[in-house]
Amino acid sequence: MDQLSGQDAQFLYLESDDNLTHITSISVFDQTTVPGKEVVRFKDILQHVSSRLHMNSVFRRRLVRVPLELDFPYWVDDDRFDLEYHIRHERLPEPGDWRQFCIHMARYHSRPLDMNRPLWEMYVVEGLDNIDGLPKGSYAVATKIHHAAADGAALSEFFGAMADIDNKGTPAVPLNSAKLARSPMPSLLDMGVRAAWHTVRSPLGMIDAVMRSAPSLYQMAQNALRLKKEEKYRVPETRFNGSVSSSKMFDGMQVSLSDFKAIRLLVPGSTINDVILTVCGGGLRRYLQHHGELPDDSLVAWVPINARGRPKANGDEAGNNVTSMTTLIYTNIEDPVERLQAVMASTQKSKAAKAGISARVMTDLSKHVPAATQVLASRLVLRLGATARVCNLFISNVPGPQLPLYMNGALQVGHFGMAPLVNGMGLFIATPSYNGNISFNVTSTREVLPDIHFFVECLEESLAEMKAATKPAKKKRASKKARAVKKPRKVNGDRPAAHGDQGP
Repeated sequence: MDQLSGQDAQFLYLESDDNLTHITSISVFDQTTVPGKEVVRFKDILQHVSSRLHMNSVFRRRLVRVPLELDFPYWVDDDRFDLEYHIRHERLPEPGDWRQFCIHMARYHSRPLDMNRPLWEMYVVEGLDNIDGLPKGSYAVATKIHHAAADGAALSEFFGAMADIDNKGTPAVPLNSAKLARSPMPSLLDMGVRAAWHTVRSPLGMIDAVMRSAPSLYQMAQNALRLKKEEKYRVPETRFNGSVSSSKMFDGMQVSLSDFKAIRLLVPGSTINDVILTVCGGGLRRYLQHHGELPDDSLVAWVPINARGRPKANGDEAGNNVTSMTTLIYTNIEDPVERLQAVMASTQKSKAAKAGISARVMTDLSKHVPAATQVLASRLVLRLGATARVCNLFISNVPGPQLPLYMNGALQVGHFGMAPLVNGMGLFIATPSYNGNISFNVTSTREVLPDIHFFVECLEESLAEMKAATKPAKKKRASKKARAVKKPRKVNGDRPAAHGDQGP
């Protein structure tokens, strides 16, 4: 029997009508690369996905919850699996530009998954005919997966099962490499016996986990006590720390990964992730300054970290295995190079002090907390917005494959995505990379970020400022007034003139 871990189950218990805990990954395809210049039809995509279903357990398993939440849910094989329910098809409304695409994706992300079926869907959207850089006929495949089924690393393997390495259909992962075990339906007696055993074992297991983790916990406590007063920080109150609604917003931009490699050289020892945090800090500084809301203290970001070791031999890495850290992003520092230096120092301290409890400690402790207790705790988190006390936003960097991928002969030319929000933290910036590019993906709600396209402009200006710092200084610098003038941007197509307009 395949049962959810405590860490996986948390994402189920945190879900509500306004706090949906699924991920939406968006791949954009150019079908001019299809051999013979043929058109990719919806039935071709259905057939392709059908041929890869055996590659990952997420595709065919659904959840069965234990009565009264006496134990964590189980994964079981869906005997009534219907592929055509999970893959749907639609055309982007006119004029088929980036604005319409973002609206369409935000509405799709705002709808919950059917919890009685396998926790994933695919949405094929054609008609991306007026987006800069894309030829007519391009289409997108938006894939929605519940976070209880997969974290960022597991998602990469999920999509790796779908991908080809050329337009001839050569699979990125050999199709005969998967060896998935069946997940039969447990009987009520089986669930009852295991729930009773887990209830009895939980206190002993918790004591054992705490004892084994005591050295790590003690060291973390000592590090916290040794922090100088000036090194401690508080989390400022911002618009991002209110309640979230079901009206999700999405926007993003795609830039060259080489820019980040060049910027990293400004501060020896810094990482791509440090540069991403610095760009986000600069963008948030500009945005909050524009609205007269920039706090004196720096904003704090929650940064998830992949804690997986080597992948399993069968390639099946469903579920979650993550840890995290909180770090200052120095929105209170104007100079971009100084901000990068400060961010690098902050992330190094966070990692060295293990500011986010290690994955092993988190897993050991969470799996011994009874399911009913986790349900109650999750409801309290949602109601109280407890995350607002530890951070202002999520920033997640998931490195992706740095080679071109295909599906049905069509070249993948872009990768975007939307992430879950939670009360108290209404802004998520995801930065996946793919084939030499990195995309900044902003997920928020209408109430928190009504002018989301302006926020993306602030991110772009922050990046441009950092790129300028990598070039030799010119003899004459433009005046502040001249530098403040904004030119119309067409990174991903025309954007709406009115802030907050999400309508068609």
